[in-house]
Amino acid sequence: MEKPNKKPNNPNFSSGPCAKRPGWKIENLINANTGRSHRSSEAKLKLKLVIDKSKELLNLPDDYVVGIMPGSDTGALEASIWSLLGQRGVDILAWENFGKDWIQDVVKQLQIPNINVHDADYGDLPDLTKVNFKNDVIFTWNGTTSGVKVPNADWIPNNRDGLTICDATSAIFAMPIDYNKCDVITWSWQKVLGGEAAHGMIALSPRALNRLESFTPPWPIPKVFRIANNKKIIKGIFEGSTINTPSMICVEDALDGLKWAEINGGLNFLLKTSMNSFDLIYNWIKQNNWVNFLSNNKNKEYLSNTGITFKICEDWFLSKNEEEQRSIVKEMCKLLSDENVAHDINGYPKAPPSFRVWAGGTVEPNNIELLLPWLDWAYYKIKESNA
Repeated sequence: MEKPNKKPNNPNFSSGPCAKRPGWKIENLINANTGRSHRSSEAKLKLKLVIDKSKELLNLPDDYVVGIMPGSDTGALEASIWSLLGQRGVDILAWENFGKDWIQDVVKQLQIPNINVHDADYGDLPDLTKVNFKNDVIFTWNGTTSGVKVPNADWIPNNRDGLTICDATSAIFAMPIDYNKCDVITWSWQKVLGGEAAHGMIALSPRALNRLESFTPPWPIPKVFRIANNKKIIKGIFEGSTINTPSMICVEDALDGLKWAEINGGLNFLLKTSMNSFDLIYNWIKQNNWVNFLSNNKNKEYLSNTGITFKICEDWFLSKNEEEQRSIVKEMCKLLSDENVAHDINGYPKAPPSFRVWAGGTVEPNNIELLLPWLDWAYYKIKESNA
């Protein structure tokens, strides 16, 4: 197959940290409050601005509060688990790596009785009809490492007894989310808006706030997870006073991404950009016989439009053992990276041998379009060398 003659303008397709916004330059961060205390009035104003602009851009309900957390999305999700659980049983959904991590917290560390684990292999989704909403429920909206997402929030009742805790880091700003079905929503700066890593965000509904004000878990809560003290919410977290010291350079970068999204059309712009990229890959896969989605359900509403995950499906490849398959995928990824066409598109290490191309709002669809013929070229070149 002939080598393509046009390359993506930006070869960064990593699923986290994700591509910076188009036109980003390090000079954009020149006004960061470096060398200043994050407790200073100037720094707190910027931290509060990140909170306010995030809530506004997402169109979150007025009665939800938003805060900045240490430890990226992981820290924000862990904080909700350690601070809110323990009043009732727990149902956990897991169909990819990070969902399975939350199982370890609840089962092995907090040792909560009455736990129902709804897990599934990579490419599948658990049976959503079996979730018990008398319990608290933990789930990821989009399987960051599997490329499988929940189709909507119709499976979550309005009159649930427990809280719903949603890890939305690779979904928020890129997929429509019914916020009223989610009592806790967590994400990080490093995903859809392409911010720098290490900082997380948490949004809490009135139901979640009521739990914090009426219930104290029976276990000691580490400081970095503590969002309430003695049934009193630590209000500063939601007003710009962070639990630990944030990087003000990262804060400036987060504001840059939020302002960029706002100027270009807000949430609808971000959703449309991601779906345009997804449609390009979806149609490309439909037209090719060597590649297919990792997901076993090929219905669009179950397929991630951010971490788009696909695999080689031809017999010559499937006849090899897993180690050989991983080696072939790695060869393809190295070839594309060496050509400066696509960096970091190898699938998650614990997932089956596969590719994962990020297509959040900071990735321009025309770069996805330019990538696709290179994937074909790399595949046939590597196939020939492994024949």
